[in-house]
Amino acid sequence: MTKQGMFRIRRRSVLALGAGAAAAGWLALTGRDPSPPPDDGWNSGTVAHILPTVDHQRFLIKVSFHQPPAGTVSLRVNDRQIPGINTDSDALFYRFDVADLSPDTEYRLQLQSADADLCDPWPLKTFPHPDAAVDHFRLLAYTCAGGPDHLYNFGFFNAYLPTPIRQRLFARALRFKPHAVVANGDHVYWDLKSSRFMGNSWRAKQVAGLFDREQPILGTENEQVLKRAIGPQLAGLYGVRFRSTPMFFLQDDHDYGENDEADENLRTFPVDPFMVDLARTTQQLYYPELLIDADLPRDYASPSAAHCAENYGRLRFGRRFEGLLYDCRRHLRNALDPSTPGGDSWFLPPAVENWVTTRIAQSDAAWVAQMPSTPVLWTAGKWAEWYPDVMNAEGELATATAKPWWSQGWQDQHDRLLNASVQRQDRSALVISGDLHATGTGQILANRGTSYRHNPVTSILTGAIGTGALGWPSKFRGTAPRPARDIEAEILVEPLEENGFTLLDFGPVTLRVEHFKWTPAQPEPAIDTLQPFARLSLPQHPTQVT
Repeated sequence: MTKQGMFRIRRRSVLALGAGAAAAGWLALTGRDPSPPPDDGWNSGTVAHILPTVDHQRFLIKVSFHQPPAGTVSLRVNDRQIPGINTDSDALFYRFDVADLSPDTEYRLQLQSADADLCDPWPLKTFPHPDAAVDHFRLLAYTCAGGPDHLYNFGFFNAYLPTPIRQRLFARALRFKPHAVVANGDHVYWDLKSSRFMGNSWRAKQVAGLFDREQPILGTENEQVLKRAIGPQLAGLYGVRFRSTPMFFLQDDHDYGENDEADENLRTFPVDPFMVDLARTTQQLYYPELLIDADLPRDYASPSAAHCAENYGRLRFGRRFEGLLYDCRRHLRNALDPSTPGGDSWFLPPAVENWVTTRIAQSDAAWVAQMPSTPVLWTAGKWAEWYPDVMNAEGELATATAKPWWSQGWQDQHDRLLNASVQRQDRSALVISGDLHATGTGQILANRGTSYRHNPVTSILTGAIGTGALGWPSKFRGTAPRPARDIEAEILVEPLEENGFTLLDFGPVTLRVEHFKWTPAQPEPAIDTLQPFARLSLPQHPTQVT
């Protein structure tokens, strides 16, 4: 049998591997079989997944199919016909880029091929014009939705919540009808160098095969490995449930195929060419890039389209909200690493940092939130954090001992970014971040001796959708998330290591934050009626949180 033949499987199974193993493992652990939410009655036909993003004048939509459609694939948008751009080698994945739309307008969408409808039609609405007066914006935010549950859910070795339960959490969140969703990092887990138990394990080889780092992804056997490894975590997880809800996907460390780790033998970042290819191809196939405008430096636009970016973007909803999304991994630089030229350290290149701080200074939105992939305020002693905190011999997070391979330039950039938000004293400073597997809220009152009491920075941990029992920081790192030692903080909601998500309602006067949680100790049907376990109200102008 040829190497290609050894890895070949039926196309329909590329996007659906693992459900049986996940259910079996969960049954062994809990004594019950997980069940997904009821189907919403929409006929998806041969469509495997749909994930859209929007701004006030454009749709960008990623679609995949269980089997290649016959003929040319197109998307009808009202009375316009938009040809699909095939993005893979098997004619299963398509990209639709729809320009020149009207703001705040709902359109009727229909996938077609050879003049036949491929699924039911569905609605999708553009955002209001950036200059429009908007009273209300509702955002759904979460992190860490990924996880190959067919690898690790065996008995008590439960690293990820089974896919059906994640889908049930999504279904509950969508019942609140958010205007948009930010999925902040760690959409997939398939670590290659930094874990012997994941992408290079014997089990990974059985499930998906092994990557050849010397070959490109597309057009080689690597493409089939990616579809088998990544497909269940994205197309298999999201399906078509989010077809009418604009999605904003921000990448983090695991999306590059590694955990952020450093020692004498291995430093997983800066990225190497294979890591970029893996993250870029995953995005190209499964979820939309971030739509950008002329403000972002053109060097950071996507190779596929000048109006998109892979790592940096803006979510603008009228004059009510502006979210600045930035990936802290793609262009990470570490002066302590011999491979780093120039002796500089940053998470964001200087041009992108300038874009963020300029947008904060110039934006006329009522609320502006920084939305980094790496948490602000909180630490779990990880290597590539903003902060120098590291676990000491007594099992406590401290700064007296130097964190190996950690660079002071990262914290210096953190300070500049926070100062930019604090200096806008006409609105409350806000950070909504991902990565850290917890739900919580705190306020930074002072940072390295600089007082922020006149405009405290509210930092929100959005909650993790997919984390299992072994994935919480207290299990994996020996500590729950804690405020960094260099920060004086007031904890409003203590970081909680349970699955959940956060809703943020930006109103005319206040921001209402609602945190949701669920634990496997609860019955699964309880997800269907989840209510917030914590509610906060943050005034638009800097005063004390209630």
